[in-house]
Amino acid sequence: MHRLRFLRRLSTSASPLGARPITRTSYFRRCVSNLVATTRSRRVAADASVDGSVHVSTIDGVAAVILEAGPTVFSVLPEVGLVGASLTHKGRQYLDFHGGPENARAGHTTGLPLLAPWANRLASSSYRVGSHTVDLSDVPLHRDGNGLPIHGMLVGRPGWELVSVKGQPGSASMVAKFDAGADETVMAAFPFPHELTIGFTVTPGRLMVSTTLTATGKRSVPVSFGWHPYFRLPEVERGRIRLGAPARHRLVLDEMGLPTGEEVFEPASIVRIGDRSFDDAYRLGSDRQLLLASGRRRLTVVFDRKYSYAQFYAPPGADFIALEPMTAPTNALCQGTTPMVSPGERFTARFVVSLT
Repeated sequence: MHRLRFLRRLSTSASPLGARPITRTSYFRRCVSNLVATTRSRRVAADASVDGSVHVSTIDGVAAVILEAGPTVFSVLPEVGLVGASLTHKGRQYLDFHGGPENARAGHTTGLPLLAPWANRLASSSYRVGSHTVDLSDVPLHRDGNGLPIHGMLVGRPGWELVSVKGQPGSASMVAKFDAGADETVMAAFPFPHELTIGFTVTPGRLMVSTTLTATGKRSVPVSFGWHPYFRLPEVERGRIRLGAPARHRLVLDEMGLPTGEEVFEPASIVRIGDRSFDDAYRLGSDRQLLLASGRRRLTVVFDRKYSYAQFYAPPGADFIALEPMTAPTNALCQGTTPMVSPGERFTARFVVSLT
């Protein structure tokens, strides 16, 4: 059975618990406590007015790291693909975690999941990077209704290592990493050794997500990761929500949901969702701010320059609206159009969610 991997210095320094049984959650809680203590020991003194905190709880029986800064609380499940399970502000929920941890563990997207090594779908079960051809036919991975590989290998996947947590005045944060080169199944699907480092930082009314890919082997690594946040506005029917988007180019998709190579320019707009549905891909310009709003409820997400593509996903009848930051367009891995990271180099992308 897979276990959440922690830094060796933590597992070797943990004090014995005697006859008390060591559950996964209790061990996890102790490791987080050790990390918090280590972080605070580097400070001159703990501030009594600290409003940023990190603690451990459970969600449906699964260990969760809780980052809290004033009215804003973000919950992460490291053992289930580092999925974001909850994002609340002033007690109101802004994430849709449909199906809960078991849905994520089964490889289905929900909450705030990382899509890697590739996001969205691929046109076939093989792709070529340079002189290297990769066959996915026998690799266990998630596929869409047409049998195409979709959303990479990391949704719900264990193997994340908790690196640091920090609670301080005004913010709470954590960093975790995943060594893809040490996972045989991931390497079978994506034989480019690399490490992913994810940072979550919560401040009042805001969540920042930082993703860094480091090429750890002798090969350059294609970059095609993204995130699939299932947003909602609390106490607001989806049809009443207004969606704001900057000027952008919509990628024309075929019947399989793959880009045809054509693009259609769409000007900046704010539209009421009503009974509309979305499953659209876009190439973004320099303005990368998206908005969901209704009355006093407002969610803004801003992508940095490394997220040059976006996906809007809101199927009929769903309560959520996914605004997805992407480092490359759908099927870029098969098309050979991804950014590349040279051995020893890094690629970092960030997005920020603001809530009112």
